[in-house]
Amino acid sequence: MTLTGTTLLTGLFFIGYFYVQRHPAYMPTIMPRTKLDLMIPFQPQALPAYVSLWIYIGFGPGLQRTYAALSVYVLWMVGLCFGGLMIFYFWPTQVPPLTLDAAGYSGFAVLHRIDEASNACPSMHVAVAIFTAVRVDEVLHSTGAPRLLRLLNAAWFILIAYSTLAIKQHVTLDVAAGALLGMIFVLPSLRWRPQAVANQVVEPERPSTAAL
Repeated sequence: MTLTGTTLLTGLFFIGYFYVQRHPAYMPTIMPRTKLDLMIPFQPQALPAYVSLWIYIGFGPGLQRTYAALSVYVLWMVGLCFGGLMIFYFWPTQVPPLTLDAAGYSGFAVLHRIDEASNACPSMHVAVAIFTAVRVDEVLHSTGAPRLLRLLNAAWFILIAYSTLAIKQHVTLDVAAGALLGMIFVLPSLRWRPQAVANQVVEPERPSTAAL
């Protein structure tokens, strides 16, 4: 059910994403490059990390303990995506054009047909990734999961965020704005959720008194 729901919501998001991409309210603004953008070379090998977001975002809803928790998680994520689409519609942006033809690299021709250089700021890739990272880390922490899993979760997020710069789908300002947008939604999502989940504490099992 989680997989089906995630796929459905992703599909609905892209319907809205492509609509505002092709019918923005105003002329798009070109996002400026920073010194960091100029320092990071085009790295086509980062494309798998970029695409891995669509696997990564499934862990957030998949780790929710109850249907109520899952429903509230989805509502916060929908709010995040809707907020991003509204920004794209009323303040359309684009990344600066590449100085090289990336279509010659494996997978980039398909990527550029699907995800054009518009809808740049904030980076929704980073926004939904940081939302997922924080919520997954909260579950790992509350359940006493090994520290290695929490580090891997953080590393996966960092890799996704970096990949947006490495394949030149975004500039640094897009990434920063995406992280901010994601945090605006994920932090209150930790507070306003089903009380049974928010107050749940994992305790070690105690020996039964019946055996004494």
